[in-house]
Amino acid sequence: MVSDAEWTRIRRGLRFGQVLTGTVVRVPRPGAIGIFVDVGLEVGGFVDMALLPQPAARWPAEGTVTSFEVWAADDRHQLRLKPADPAYLCDDFDEFAARFRPAWPSQVGQPVEPAPGADE
Repeated sequence: MVSDAEWTRIRRGLRFGQVLTGTVVRVPRPGAIGIFVDVGLEVGGFVDMALLPQPAARWPAEGTVTSFEVWAADDRHQLRLKPADPAYLCDDFDEFAARFRPAWPSQVGQPVEPAPGADE
């Protein structure tokens, strides 16, 4: 696990919607949790099941190399991802984003970690 300072450093280098190539490393409970992804950073990536297609048979299998977008990076020291390939994205993504993350279109390209003092 990385330190808080290292996590902050990693986050400062990321932007919402930034595309990263990753390898699916674990699908613990297909259809129930999500998938774990290695994107070559010191922290792991995760795609929540809500962003994956149904049925779970359409999820990328372990070992699949594909593109992911940075969706979130909070204090959990884990990069939250969204599939960039429409084949691996939930069919209702536009409705999902409008309901649960309506600011997403305006966030794409914005830094994940705000500049120091940006909230003050």
